[in-house]
Amino acid sequence: MLKPFLMILSLTFLLVSPLARAQNLSPEDVDKGVAYLEKTRNGVLDSTKGLSEAQWNFKAGPDRWSIAEVAEHIAAAEDLLMGLIQSQVMTSPARTEPEDVKALDALVLKIIVDRSQKAQAPEPLKPTNRFGSPEKSLKHFEESRAKTIAFLKKTRDLRQHAYSLPTLTWLNGKKLDAYEWLLYIAAHSERHTKQIDEVKADPRFPKN
Repeated sequence: MLKPFLMILSLTFLLVSPLARAQNLSPEDVDKGVAYLEKTRNGVLDSTKGLSEAQWNFKAGPDRWSIAEVAEHIAAAEDLLMGLIQSQVMTSPARTEPEDVKALDALVLKIIVDRSQKAQAPEPLKPTNRFGSPEKSLKHFEESRAKTIAFLKKTRDLRQHAYSLPTLTWLNGKKLDAYEWLLYIAAHSERHTKQIDEVKADPRFPKN
């Protein structure tokens, strides 16, 4: 009686364990995520290095953001998105339907970075000079990004929690797992680094 039970138990393990393993974040994903978070952090810092007050505050138009405002937005968004991950995503269950996570990872990077698709910032992320100066915005961003990277390095069940927002219509009802939300954070800062570069490319941008 015991032998058939053990055989059934072993078969069940073989059937279920691949799915269980798939839910754990791979070392390759960790390395890829950390590298992207570091690359996009450096992109923000490099694009804002050595700016004068006039350059920080230049606006290409009355309804356009200055580089100072973009930097503040990037720093504030890091906090808001990490708060979402910790309070909502990590307390949500795993997906109930199979998902090609690699394809969804790639979709996040493609959609968020694409500057041809414009979007209005939500009210909590609009610039208000909340950090006091552009330099303080960057300092806050660096500190927050360090915490984001540390969170990725120490958390292995990021694939086991998935969550979405109604505003993310491009997902077509799909949910992002916590790892994909971290990619979203990095891609968001890359998106706005491109915005900074657009401001600097304006022919009226101050020379110094």
